[in-house]
Amino acid sequence: MSEFFGAVHAAVQTVENNPVLNISIFAAFVAITLFIVIRASRNNKTAADYYAAGRSFTGPQNGFAISGDYLSAASFLGITGAIAINGYDGFLYSIGFLVAWLVALLLVAELMRNTGKFTMADVLSFRLKQRPVRMAAALTTLAVCFFYLLAQMAGAGGLVALLLGINDKLGQSLVVAVVGVLMIVYVLIGGMKGTTWVQIVKAFLLIGGALAMTIWVLAINGFNLNTLLESAVAASTTDPKDAILGPGLQYGKNPWDFLSLAIALVLGTAGLPHVLMRFYTVPTAKEARRSVVWAIWLIGIFYLLTLVLGYGAGALVGPDTIRNAPGGVNSAAPLLAFALGGPLLLGFISAVAFATILAVVAGLTITAAASFAHDIYANVVKKGNVPPDGEVKVARRTVVVIGILAILGGIAVQGQNIAFLVALAFAVAASANLPTILYSLFWRRFTTRGAVWSMYGGLAAAVVLIVLSPVFWGTETSVFKNVGVAIWPLNNPGIVSIPLGFLLGWLGSVTSRGGEDPRKAAEMEVRSLTGHGAEKAVVH
Repeated sequence: MSEFFGAVHAAVQTVENNPVLNISIFAAFVAITLFIVIRASRNNKTAADYYAAGRSFTGPQNGFAISGDYLSAASFLGITGAIAINGYDGFLYSIGFLVAWLVALLLVAELMRNTGKFTMADVLSFRLKQRPVRMAAALTTLAVCFFYLLAQMAGAGGLVALLLGINDKLGQSLVVAVVGVLMIVYVLIGGMKGTTWVQIVKAFLLIGGALAMTIWVLAINGFNLNTLLESAVAASTTDPKDAILGPGLQYGKNPWDFLSLAIALVLGTAGLPHVLMRFYTVPTAKEARRSVVWAIWLIGIFYLLTLVLGYGAGALVGPDTIRNAPGGVNSAAPLLAFALGGPLLLGFISAVAFATILAVVAGLTITAAASFAHDIYANVVKKGNVPPDGEVKVARRTVVVIGILAILGGIAVQGQNIAFLVALAFAVAASANLPTILYSLFWRRFTTRGAVWSMYGGLAAAVVLIVLSPVFWGTETSVFKNVGVAIWPLNNPGIVSIPLGFLLGWLGSVTSRGGEDPRKAAEMEVRSLTGHGAEKAVVH
């Protein structure tokens, strides 16, 4: 999300700010989405309604919601800038994000839908001991959601504050508070159904906005991709100029860093709890599979658009202009929007970015609330003895608490480098969640000890390595700028923490004295592969 803050800052510093236009676009979006949320909230009575939207969405609808949840403005702006400056190497991000969905489709989506009920912990604790596994899964879920949420909140505050011309810290803190209150209202009123419709609207806006800019760029170049690439090469400042068309500009010197990041992104997506929770909003496993196929198409089309937008920004704006802007390489997308359509298009793209933040924040909040209310409160504290509306009441209160914490955290990290928060979320998901999910689904000898070791070990390894990395120490872009020396040389811990998560899961299982109930393992295998009994509650 730091690239998100920087990109918007660059655009505002480069062009004449128009706060009236921007606030009008924001207000229109908020009014429309609030209306949608209120309309969608009329049937939120049971836990299935609140957590899983009554399992009422079709595969295509959920596919749009998944893409709306997954396509972040930070990724959009960051990838566009990376392609504008580094060409081919920047496009590798798009490829990595897209390939990640193949892992989700082939290994996770249908099996999770068949086996679970509302949360990731339903699957992980199905055939293992309830209390320790649910507690570990809930804590890793809350860790991923909180760090992701913190980054989104800070980015949203920075976006709105800068576009409205608010420069003092008090004003920016007020903006973060307003964004947090909006988030609380959306989730409190709408639940998963309202959140899903916001994500669907946001997907249309983001893909539509990117498509319009892409067509505009291609029209300027005679709808000829070769002409666009030639223009980008002509404007390039690399030596030789056509180096942007081949690999090596960004990761030629340290391919291990890219390999580590790529592993985390590709594997982390299939372990992100707010993405996994989307599989429970459809009525059948077939619809879960369809929704992921739709999401892959939508996300794939979007990332193809980033190729044109990136090279278009390089050609029309120029690498030097992008580099010298306050937001650096991440200013490419807003600068391109202004170059194409002036303040109006810049305002629209900014509103779309704001829509993205609200959609992702709402999804993260309801996931965290469901994890606490369903896993910790209902199944660990109350051991399943809760009244029909008890979980939803606790979940709603949890939403308020999470919202307040997110507001305070967002205010605390304003103006700082918060990229590590997103990296930490992906690293935790890939290191702690995914090994346990795959072992639970595919290995009958997997035990409670293996699950607990894998989740806690993966979480600890990811956190420690990131704290010891250049993300925190020793560079101009570190959290502590130019202070100390990084002990761990890579920016992402995935290349170590992910294999460690798998190793600890295996080691914990083979050193366990007693195996788990073989009947439960057999039932889970049948249910995950056939869907038999998938509609029954998974509560012991």
